[in-house]
Amino acid sequence: MAFALMASITLHAVLLSTHFVKLNPHLFEDTNLPIEVVLVNAKSKEAPLKPDALAQANLAGGGNTEEDRRAKSPLPVSPKEEAGGEEAALQARVQRLEEQAKQLLTQIKSPAVVQTARQSAPQPETPQATPTSAQLLREGAEMARLEAHISQQWDEYQRRPRRAFVGANTKEYAFARYVEDWAAKVERIGNLNYPEAARRQGIYGQLRLTVSLYADGRVEKIDIDQSSGSKILDSAAIRIVEMSAPFARFPREMREKVDILSISRTWTFTRSDQLVGAD
Repeated sequence: MAFALMASITLHAVLLSTHFVKLNPHLFEDTNLPIEVVLVNAKSKEAPLKPDALAQANLAGGGNTEEDRRAKSPLPVSPKEEAGGEEAALQARVQRLEEQAKQLLTQIKSPAVVQTARQSAPQPETPQATPTSAQLLREGAEMARLEAHISQQWDEYQRRPRRAFVGANTKEYAFARYVEDWAAKVERIGNLNYPEAARRQGIYGQLRLTVSLYADGRVEKIDIDQSSGSKILDSAAIRIVEMSAPFARFPREMREKVDILSISRTWTFTRSDQLVGAD
């Protein structure tokens, strides 16, 4: 009884003198765990409030999607290619054909039949030579050249200006008003600068010109559709148009429809030393 009493007193004394301390769970963490670091191709002045990963610069948002995704590689996705795939397939096919021929020859005992079987057995196909790197480079360069040529032709077609050809008596109001003002200016400049050689030599006649104008009023080209028979008059007509340029810009209604306007008109150098336009 005395021994039990002493043991109880000793146990209670130990428990009362013991202090329990709360352990820090971070003490048991492995400090050598890997850290995830990503490389970003942009940066922002503000640091993100809740960063998802470590990076070489601050980036508060980026990309073009709301989904939580990250690029695995800075390189674009490319189709997976296996070198020598076609050559390996050809070799496997040749081996299968050879095994089939051997099985047929084993089953047939007659020499004549064996000879017939040898003649009728399918011959293994000769594997095609694998193209060399030089050939692949030449083919790639040729494809790139053709692609560039097609692209250039397409760009030229896309840039081709919208053209319209009108005469003096056009019916559309926007064109008719512009052509009337254009002809009046050419006629006025022509009479102010009538060719002196034609006046002195008494040369007169008529010719037909087609004048092509850009939307800003500049002259693209001048073509003589029908000559007057006199180089003096033909040259004078071209010079008068050039002196009259630049012409008025196309109005908005015309610019919406055409980029280059070609006007065909007949011009007459009269006996009274005047330039008159007519259809």
